[in-house]
Amino acid sequence: MTEPNRIRGVWRPILLYAVALALAVFVLEWLQYRFWTRAIGIELLVGLVGLGCVGLGVWVGMRLTRQAPPAPFVRNEAALKSLAITPRELDVLEALVSGDGNKELARTLGVSPNTVKTHIARLFDKLDVTSRIQAIETARDLRLIPAAGDATAPQTRSNG
Repeated sequence: MTEPNRIRGVWRPILLYAVALALAVFVLEWLQYRFWTRAIGIELLVGLVGLGCVGLGVWVGMRLTRQAPPAPFVRNEAALKSLAITPRELDVLEALVSGDGNKELARTLGVSPNTVKTHIARLFDKLDVTSRIQAIETARDLRLIPAAGDATAPQTRSNG
């Protein structure tokens, strides 16, 4: 969406809200505000006006904060090749998201804990990070592993 269209899309609900409030004021005057305050009481009238403002506020808020559905995850194969991340290192990187320790990761992947340590150390060097969390964040930023809001599971790859 271009910038003028985006701005137009933001201001339109706000302007509609302002017009609705102006119409509400006009209607109150038209219905002889003083008569209604005497007939039904100021508290009820203020409550009705407040309820109308809350309804309009919720409507405008929902219009302004509407989010697009998440895009499906597509792995960045070019980044994998440029960083020279092996398929097994990618498996370790995907397993790091679970938060398990080296022994649990080794059991999950069917390798020794020393192998997991080696793969993690190589990943840290290739991603230029110093912690597991930085590795996960960097991998998500580079689209090597899916982020929390991605629509689908990670893509499968061939080991051949």
